[in-house]
Amino acid sequence: MPSGRLSRRGAVEPFHVMEVIKAAALRQATHGDVIALCAGQPSTPAPAAARAAAAAALEGEVLGYTEATGIRALREAIARHYADDYGLTVDPDQIVVTTGSSAAFTALFLAAFDVGDTVAMSRPGYPAYRNTLQALGARVIELDCGPDTRFQPTVAMLAALPEPPAGLIVASPSNPTGTIIDPEELAAIARWCEEHGTLLVSDEIYHGISFGRRCASAWESSRRSVIVGSLSKYFSMTGWRVGWLILPPELVRPGEVLVGNLNICPPAVSQAAGVAAFSAAARAELDDHVRRYAVNRDLLLRRLPEIGVERVAPPDGAFYLYVEVSHLTDDSTRWCQDVLAATGVALTPGVDFAPPVLGGDPSLDGRAFVRLCFAGSTADCDAAMDRLAALQSASASIT
Repeated sequence: MPSGRLSRRGAVEPFHVMEVIKAAALRQATHGDVIALCAGQPSTPAPAAARAAAAAALEGEVLGYTEATGIRALREAIARHYADDYGLTVDPDQIVVTTGSSAAFTALFLAAFDVGDTVAMSRPGYPAYRNTLQALGARVIELDCGPDTRFQPTVAMLAALPEPPAGLIVASPSNPTGTIIDPEELAAIARWCEEHGTLLVSDEIYHGISFGRRCASAWESSRRSVIVGSLSKYFSMTGWRVGWLILPPELVRPGEVLVGNLNICPPAVSQAAGVAAFSAAARAELDDHVRRYAVNRDLLLRRLPEIGVERVAPPDGAFYLYVEVSHLTDDSTRWCQDVLAATGVALTPGVDFAPPVLGGDPSLDGRAFVRLCFAGSTADCDAAMDRLAALQSASASIT
C-alpha cells in the first residue's frame, strides 16, 4: 500500500498541451527538427522597452515583495490601457495583479465559488478552466458551441439551462477557436447574468490580437462582471508571469487576501517590465507582431486544403486555428503523437478543448480536431505545412 496521502484534486485531467510540449522537447533533443505549432505563446521576446525596464530594475532596485495586488504604477498603467482602448474608467484599486492569468483564475474561483457551485463554459473551451474548477470542487457545465454560434455561448443556451449557474466564463477571442463574440451578444449575455445572479467572467487575455473584428470588453456592458487580462499573449511576455483581475467592489478584498496567501505578490521584476509594456514604443512593436500573425493565418488557411482540411473555426483573433481532421483520424491524441514522430511538427489534440462527453454534441468531439498555433515565424508555418503535406501524400491517414 502507498504510504503517502493523495487528494482527489490531483486526479483531474492533465492539460494535454503540456504533454505535447514535453514530447516535443524530447524530440528536439534527439532530432533537432521540431516545429512547434502547439504551445499558445508568441515566438518573440518581450518588447524592447519592457526588457530595458527590467534591466534597470535589476540594476537599481531591491526587488523584494510588493503589494499583494501589484505595484501602484502597474495598476495605473492597466487602468490607462482600458481608458485608451475601451473608453472605460477603471479604478486602479479594483485591479489585482497576479502571477499570470492562471493565478488570477485560481484566486477568482476561490473567491467567488463554493464547493458544489455550477459554472458554465463553452465546449470547445480552455481546459484549465474546467480542470481547475473541478479540482476546487465546482461542477462544470459545458455548453456545446458549434459553427452556428461561431463556437461561442449565447443567451439562448443560458436560458435553456435548468437553473442559472453561479458563474459563466466567456473567452473572446477564444482558445482554441480564435472566435470573437459580437459586442451585442456579449452585452446581452452580461445583462442576462446580472438579471440571474450569475457572475460573468470575461477572459480577455487575447485582446489586441484580432483580424478585422472588434473585441469588446465585458465592462463596457456590466461592472458586475470580472475581467481577466494578461501580458502573455499580445504583449509577448508569457514567461514573465503577469496577469490581472478587474473586480467588482465586493470581490476586491477577498481577491487581495487570497493572492496574498497563495502567491504573496507577482514577480517584482516582471511588474517593472509590465509598466513599460504599455508604452507607445512597446505597442508599436507589438502591433508588428499582430501583422505577422495575420500573414501566418492567411498562409495556413490557404495551405490546409493540401491535407484535406476543410472545416476550420472562424479565426477572428488570437493566434490559433481549430481544424477538423476526421478524414485523417478518430483519435487526435494518437494522431498528434504520430505526426510528431514522423515529421517533427508538434500540434495540440482537440481533446484538450472538447473531451468526449455523454450526451454532448458528437460533431464537436475533440478526438476529430487539432489546434494549430501560428504565433511563430512565417517560415516555420510554411515549413510545417510542407512536412504535413508530404506526410499526407505518403499516407492517406495516420491512425
